[in-house]
Amino acid sequence: MGRLPSLLLITVLMLALDYYCYKAIISVFKKWKPATRTRFALIWWSYTLLLTLGVFCGIFMNLFLSIRAIILVAYFLTIACKIVLIPFLVIDDLRRLVVLLFRKLKKPKQPTPAAPAVGEPISRSSFLVKAGLVVAAVPLTSLSWGIVSGAYDYKIKRVKLILPNLPKAFDGIKMGQISDIHSGSFYNHKAVKGGVEMLLGEKPDFIFFTGDLVNDMATEMRDYQDIFSKVHAPLGVYSSLGNHDYGDYHFGRGPSAAKAKNLKDVIETHKVMGWDLLMNEHRRLKVDGEEIGILGIENWGMGRFPKYGRMDLAVKDTDDLPVKLLLSHDPSHWRAEVLEKYPQIDAMFSGHTHGMQFGVRTKEFQWSPIQYIYKEWAGLYHEKNQQLYVNVGYGFLGYPGRVGILPEITIFELKRA
Repeated sequence: MGRLPSLLLITVLMLALDYYCYKAIISVFKKWKPATRTRFALIWWSYTLLLTLGVFCGIFMNLFLSIRAIILVAYFLTIACKIVLIPFLVIDDLRRLVVLLFRKLKKPKQPTPAAPAVGEPISRSSFLVKAGLVVAAVPLTSLSWGIVSGAYDYKIKRVKLILPNLPKAFDGIKMGQISDIHSGSFYNHKAVKGGVEMLLGEKPDFIFFTGDLVNDMATEMRDYQDIFSKVHAPLGVYSSLGNHDYGDYHFGRGPSAAKAKNLKDVIETHKVMGWDLLMNEHRRLKVDGEEIGILGIENWGMGRFPKYGRMDLAVKDTDDLPVKLLLSHDPSHWRAEVLEKYPQIDAMFSGHTHGMQFGVRTKEFQWSPIQYIYKEWAGLYHEKNQQLYVNVGYGFLGYPGRVGILPEITIFELKRA
């Protein structure tokens, strides 16, 4: 079944679920005045229909990622609340069914005028429905808690990266990755500094930063430049640009002097912090006389995202390098271009998705609404002889928190086998 038919089927099921919940709530609050019932119905169905429309627009139109994230998180959070409510409604309906069957089967010895007529609707249990509404508020509570605690709850992900052609001198070397700082969203200096200290405490030999230093403006780094200037490693820190670093969402896609100046300032910030920003180019990383290649391109993304990256320039004069590691912000680039045209790339490192800052992630299982937009959205992926790692981000955008998909610091151990 294609994506559109699947979504239409899910939409029909969700609208049926909405109607079931709506009727349950209306039946409990019988004392509401007609005007109150009308207002409630208007709010309920307006929200439902607008949110459903928003989901279709978010999936089939090139909306900003932050807007799509807000829409999809709201949609799945709403569904979660109603799914939690459903068992209470089903239990109450089963109770009513049992009572109704009992009344039908029971044959009184004498007719009793006061007895209710067979088939007369049995009132819902107000207790069960109201209890369900209270429990359904849990997902909303968790989202609020994600703002309070999830935004800066940095987690270290340890990954053993197998590279068969890795030179012996690099076997066991440690590499760190952070991505999507989005400094314009931060509001807690101490917490941000704590995350940097966690990264440095791992003592990586070299570090990758895979784009989106800011939301829009270079000035957003003013209060955080000193913190991230401490991110250093013996073999260097290598960085790339993300879609937000160009100022497109603030200045527009067209050229302008202000936009060019802003990008120049972003680039200068990388330089001031001591990070080696790769703009469609490569570096030779040498250890004990042996070398691997580190390639970095400007942003290249599918759909509405900018395609500034030039792989042809980045791979130039790298044929002799036994291993090539690529920094490319948007993971859609891997499937769209790298796998098809550049089989010499051993591993690509990305960010961009944030894991939508909402979902479930354990060692054995991960799920997020973002997987309906990006096939590769978090963790390590393999295809043929190539690998991709997607970091879910250090910062946040749009929703000022994280639920389940926590900010990530990745530590790789490079191994020959």
